[in-house]
Formats: sequence, structure tokens, C-alpha cells
Amino acid sequence: MTMRVMRRALLGWVAAGLLALAPAGLSAAEIRVMISGGFFEPFRQMVPQFEQSSGHRVVIIQGASMGNAPDAIPVRLGRGEAADVLILAAPALDQLIAAGHGAPGSRVDLVRSLIGMSVRSGAPRPDISTEEGFIRALREARSIAYSASASGTYFAQTLIPRLGLADEILPKARRILSERVGTVVARGDAELGLQQVSELLPIPGIDFIGVLPPSLQQETIFSAGIAARAQEAQAAQALIAFMAGPEAVDAIRRAGLEPIR
Repeated sequence: MTMRVMRRALLGWVAAGLLALAPAGLSAAEIRVMISGGFFEPFRQMVPQFEQSSGHRVVIIQGASMGNAPDAIPVRLGRGEAADVLILAAPALDQLIAAGHGAPGSRVDLVRSLIGMSVRSGAPRPDISTEEGFIRALREARSIAYSASASGTYFAQTLIPRLGLADEILPKARRILSERVGTVVARGDAELGLQQVSELLPIPGIDFIGVLPPSLQQETIFSAGIAARAQEAQAAQALIAFMAGPEAVDAIRRAGLEPIR
């Protein structure tokens, strides 16, 4: 057998193998996924398994659930960027569906997420297990970083005003755009960082010190939906089913999230 013939045979075997991975009647597709930070870590871990089992390819586009940063998901969709799947905080997904960017009835809730706090590795670790300890940590910190998405919106617009600390805390707090809060803390640009637990845990150079106490906590549901102008709606549905299925549970729990299904 000549080298050219061998090469053709090898390519044919590879192509046949890829086709065998795709579900019957469903050709391989490129699925564009717009995803916010809260679910990103487990999603990143499960993508290779989905791609191998389905034959599809996943293209990941990151952005915040809300806000006006250039890479925020609502801003991306507003300027006409293409997407097949949307994964973000449930209230933000509902707003996108209402605005015509998401397919009605396509929302699938994936995980519950809590807000946590971090400090730079080796820095003193305040006890935030009680409301009093959390408030003391905020007051003693010289600088605080918080997310531009769901957790940060709750922190700055609801929690701090409710505690009567807006004038004292917000002047030394900074809303972080287009970057992980933990990264800001790791390089020493903020003493405390608040964000979804799943967004803090993967960041090197920080110590995770715990979740907000129950009386101050806000649970966030992260959900997936089909984009209104999805080009690969059938493959997108298969990806969402995979994320909501048993194959995803381990990755979800490792990320500090709680699976809903």
C-alpha cells in the first residue's frame, strides 16, 4: 500500500469515527455558547466530554450576565453577535428572553450558587461566618473588589444600602469589569474580593475564606436557554440536556455549586 493510499485510508477511518459519535440524524455542528462567570468553570471541564460523545464543537464566548461592559452578554447580543446557547444568571436570562434575544420557554435551571469572599494568599483571614464578622471585615478593609454581574449588583445596590453602610463602604469598593475579582485580589489591587464561589475557587494566588452568612446571602440560579437566532438549535438542546444531566454533576460540585436536577 502506497503512502498516499494509507493516508487516505487513515483520514477515512477518522471521519467515520467522528460521524459515529454524532447522534443518529444529527450532523456535527459548531455551537456558540455565551456564558457568564458563575457557571464557566464546570462548563469548561465538561465541554471535552460533550464534544467527544456528540461530535459537535463548542465555541465559548465569555461575558457578564448583566451590565454595560463591551463584553457583557446583553451588550454582545444587542450588537448582533451570534449565539446558540445562553448560560447566565436566571433573572438576566429572563430579561434577554423578554427582550427577544432568547427563545421563550427554553430556560433550563442548572445550578444554585452562593456569594463568597477571598483575600490574597497569606493575608489575614477575617471570620465572616456571622453578620457582625462580615461587617467588621468590610469596615477594616482598605479596599474591596466586587463583580460587575449578579453578585456585585446585589452587594452594591441591595446588601450594603440595607445594612446602612453605603457611605462608609462603597467609596473604597470597586466594581470589576471584564476580569475575575479574584485576579484583582491576587495581584494586590484589593484586600477583599466578593464574587460567586465558583468564580473565586479556580483563581491562583488567593485564599477563599468562606461564603456570606445566611442572613446576608443571596442565592443565584444559573440557567441555560436557546438564543432567539440560534443557527444550531437542535445541537444546542443536546448541549443543555447534557449540562442538566448526571454527567455534569461531579464537575458542578467541584466548582462549589449545587446541581438543581
